[in-house]
Amino acid sequence: MATDYNPPLQVYALIATKRGDPDRGPEVRVQGNEASFRLMQDGELVWVIGPRRQEIATLRVDDTLPRGAVVLRDVVGAAPSEIIRLRKVDTDTPPNTRYV
Repeated sequence: MATDYNPPLQVYALIATKRGDPDRGPEVRVQGNEASFRLMQDGELVWVIGPRRQEIATLRVDDTLPRGAVVLRDVVGAAPSEIIRLRKVDTDTPPNTRYV
């Protein structure tokens, strides 16, 4: 039996962009050790699982952040100091259309 160990991360800061900004869109920044622990790489798509909703964002490695902290850009449904989890987007497994 496999266990899905996914330690929580705390939202350290939120960044909201405006129309016309050169860098826009959902992004999550984590420390390199936290990303490698979760087998995630820079530029990969990940699920940001918050207390109110889930959203897909691009992962960026930022080694200036403290351990266990994340910075979210344009991710709706999270607030500073909240606890979130990250999960890899599974694009290898075909969707289950058995019950559709």
